[in-house]
Amino acid sequence: MKVDVLLGLQWGDEGKGKVVDVLTPKYDVITRFQGGPNAGHTLEFDGQKYVLRSIPSGIFQGGKVNVIGNGVVLDPVLFKQEAEALAASGHDLTQRLYISKKAHLILPTHRILDAAYEAAKGDSKIGTTGKGIGPTYTDKVSRNGLRVGDLLHNFEEKYAKAKARHESILKSLNYQYDVTELEKQWFEALEYLKKFNLIDSEHVVNGFLKEGKSVLAEGAQGTLLDVDFGSYPFVTSSNTICAGACTGLGIAPNKIGNVYGIFKAYCTRVGSGPFPTELFDETGEKMCSIGHEFGAVTGRKRRCGWIDLVALKYAIMIDGVTHLIMMKSDVLDTFETIKACVAYKIDGKETEEFPFEIDDSIEPVYVELPGWKCDMTKMQSEDEFPEEFNAYISFLEEELQVPIKIVSVGPDREQTIVRYTEE
Repeated sequence: MKVDVLLGLQWGDEGKGKVVDVLTPKYDVITRFQGGPNAGHTLEFDGQKYVLRSIPSGIFQGGKVNVIGNGVVLDPVLFKQEAEALAASGHDLTQRLYISKKAHLILPTHRILDAAYEAAKGDSKIGTTGKGIGPTYTDKVSRNGLRVGDLLHNFEEKYAKAKARHESILKSLNYQYDVTELEKQWFEALEYLKKFNLIDSEHVVNGFLKEGKSVLAEGAQGTLLDVDFGSYPFVTSSNTICAGACTGLGIAPNKIGNVYGIFKAYCTRVGSGPFPTELFDETGEKMCSIGHEFGAVTGRKRRCGWIDLVALKYAIMIDGVTHLIMMKSDVLDTFETIKACVAYKIDGKETEEFPFEIDDSIEPVYVELPGWKCDMTKMQSEDEFPEEFNAYISFLEEELQVPIKIVSVGPDREQTIVRYTEE
């Protein structure tokens, strides 16, 4: 058996949560392999809306095993809030959710450091969510982190040492803070965390594969936020690409199966950073309004623009995408014309290659296609698709050289149309 991977191909917010929930019936195990509680995966079904931050989106499928992998950074307080909210809705997690001992813990002082670093940047802010994720990954790489497994070995001593180190940094930044209440909640949440199955996830996941169980790895954020290949430095602190599933779960590259790449029929970005196809006009506002483009966790308004095929081809190449999934097609239902960026103009020269650095000087080169001008939200099969929408799909498949397997025409799990049967 192999691990299928599901990734966002843009700047995050592509709708991964819903797709994982749609795909999970055919998997035995669903995993998260990177990111932290800044990743809000929204699922809607049976008239209810759920936002998952750290817990894999397969948690709603009865009997599935869900694993938080070693590549994830975990905030015990936010995890407790999330898990308790799900328990109140009738989903008992303690038996079905496994947490890697090698996942790193977000400390109370990590959150304070996040705010302090961002304040020190002034006008050069990254647009962090302030959840302490960057400082936690920094500690991980500098070999100063605390892991979930440390809860079982000399934890208080390790915590005191890490806290003292952070306080020394905060003092040097002359940043005023009070950690008392955060710390109180944090230690209470640690006791809650201990109720769960704390595992050596690399052994467990590989064991599942040997037993013939099917595994889905769910990414957070998007490829263009990858710390190596994204729009650096306006990126997240982890590897959001397919290779991150290997390091974030402890699986070998030859264990990767299908790679599902998710993208919106247009493009969005939240926070700071370059965005070549961003729209500052009524069209951009219309996309934002119809698409309800506000962060599931932060509520931040997302910047909107036309689809960027230069960036999308780059993401497909880096990730080795085998199937594409197009989300929020219905948001474009009322548009007369649909645009797609097929090249960048840089210093007067056109290129279809994603450059070393993207900035405001890049000029997108567009092609225009006719809009479909009809409501697709009630459609249940591709036989109902209007001719213009089929033309848009054909254009994208020709440009991207990967089949679009699934099309989403609304937020509900039922508004999902599968175009190709399994090989």
